[in-house]
Order: sequence, then structure tokens, then C-alpha cells
Amino acid sequence: MTRPLPPWLGPRWGLWLGLAARLLVGGVFLVAGALKLPDPASSVANVRAYQLLPGWLVAPVGQLLPILEVVVGLLLILGLLTRSAAVVAGVLLVVFIAGIVSVWARGLSIDCGCFGDGGYDPDAVSKYPWEIARDVGLFIAAALVVRLPMTWFSLDSRNFGPTPEGP
Repeated sequence: MTRPLPPWLGPRWGLWLGLAARLLVGGVFLVAGALKLPDPASSVANVRAYQLLPGWLVAPVGQLLPILEVVVGLLLILGLLTRSAAVVAGVLLVVFIAGIVSVWARGLSIDCGCFGDGGYDPDAVSKYPWEIARDVGLFIAAALVVRLPMTWFSLDSRNFGPTPEGP
């Protein structure tokens, strides 16, 4: 059972805020995954550049990650299995943040590969704080979607019934 919304966040504001967060996180994941799908070898190279996984795991992760990002993005945009998709997005964002912090701490200078490009980047170190901040912001938005999964224009609302606050 979910707790009621704070009094300052009326039912309609919660629905719109949840929708905005859902579309933001879903859109970012969909675009990031779609940009990587056409070139699986590049995605594998991006994963390898982090130097975090054993060699046997790099290729499967590099090939499956874009597919997972697209699926999570589509589920969030459609508002289908919203809470579960937002949890997966949140877990992925924590992993992404940890990866960026790890390469920064180890002095590696690589592009994060978040939107397709990856590998060595001489200016990457100056971008790490912004990439971490972006992912933290997206994590907060994903957490909001976990809290407010039933929003306007959501297939979950249509299939599983309205929330006490709205549609």
C-alpha cells in the first residue's frame, strides 16, 4: 500500500509530475538504447573500456544492454509495467553512476558511452561530474515513478484501474 501524497502535492499535480518523470526517464533510456542498437560491436567496446567486468561477460553485457534500455524506455513511455520498469531503470542508473565514479577514481579518461560513443576521450574527466549529476537526476525521476506509477496516459491505469487520486 502506498502512502498518500504530501498535502502540497495535490492529486492532479502528482499525476502530471509522475507523467513527466516517466516520459523523461523513458525517453532517455529509449534514445540511449536505440543509438547503440545499430552497432553492437561499439557497445561491447564501450563496456570493455570501463575495465570492470571479466572478459567473458563483456560481450553479453555489451550486446544486451542496449536492448534492455530500449525495452525499459518503451515500457516507461507506454506506462506499462511502470513500477517494475522504473525499478530496473533505477538499478541501471546506480550501476552507471558506479561505473563513472570507478573510472574517474582509477584515472581512466573514457567517454561514458551513454549515447553510443565510447572509448578514450582526453576531455572525459571534466565531463564526469556532469554525467554523474545527470544520472543522479534521472535516478531521482525514476524513484518518483516508482512512487507514482499510475499517471495520465498510462496503459497501467487503463489496464489495472485508476489510482485513488485520478485516472
